[in-house]
Amino acid sequence: MAALAVVRDLRGHWAPASAEELERFETDVLSGFVLARASAGLADGTIRGDVGHLEQIRTWFGRPLWDMEPADADAYFGKVLRNSPSGTRLARSQALTTYFMFLELRHKVEIHRMTGRVVECPIDEMNRPRGAKDAQLRIPPTESEVGILFTGWGGELATCLKFAPTARNYTTAKLMSQVGLRVSEACKLDLADIKWNLGRFGNSMSAMARAPVARVRASGWCL
Repeated sequence: MAALAVVRDLRGHWAPASAEELERFETDVLSGFVLARASAGLADGTIRGDVGHLEQIRTWFGRPLWDMEPADADAYFGKVLRNSPSGTRLARSQALTTYFMFLELRHKVEIHRMTGRVVECPIDEMNRPRGAKDAQLRIPPTESEVGILFTGWGGELATCLKFAPTARNYTTAKLMSQVGLRVSEACKLDLADIKWNLGRFGNSMSAMARAPVARVRASGWCL
């Protein structure tokens, strides 16, 4: 028969860390977060943006972010960011949520051992800023809508005050719509890229180093 034994709650037994140790640990955790996001393939600009959001929240909070509770998030998003654009509120809450996910997956035990706190994201279903990424989804226009756009735009060429920039913008936009050039590629086009021997009006294509020529040739697009 099994003997009875005294069971202790481990949550009540932890060795508090010094302020210096917590400061170093917080720096190491943030560095680990940056490395993990880079490992996931995120662009440097995206990572810098998330870290910037976290630093602004940290400055307002005045303590390590793992100390945040739902009431703190209520105060921050409900008062400090009350009149901020919805995009800013969403981006900041998403950065905070992702950071806490990292804390829970990688450092939950260490934080509890050093502080006695159990990490839990302060953003929940009650205080999560309204909106979603789905609202930012760009739906391409239909073929008929594109036709209406360029028909009206082409008609303005006969009455516009400044023909050269209007014709340039019209041509560039039509080239991007029919060939699939990126904006950066289209901006690098110049007169030397017009090959008059490839069509009655000349096929406009980007140089080999600027855009995929095969993409332009396959389209059969001409001015």
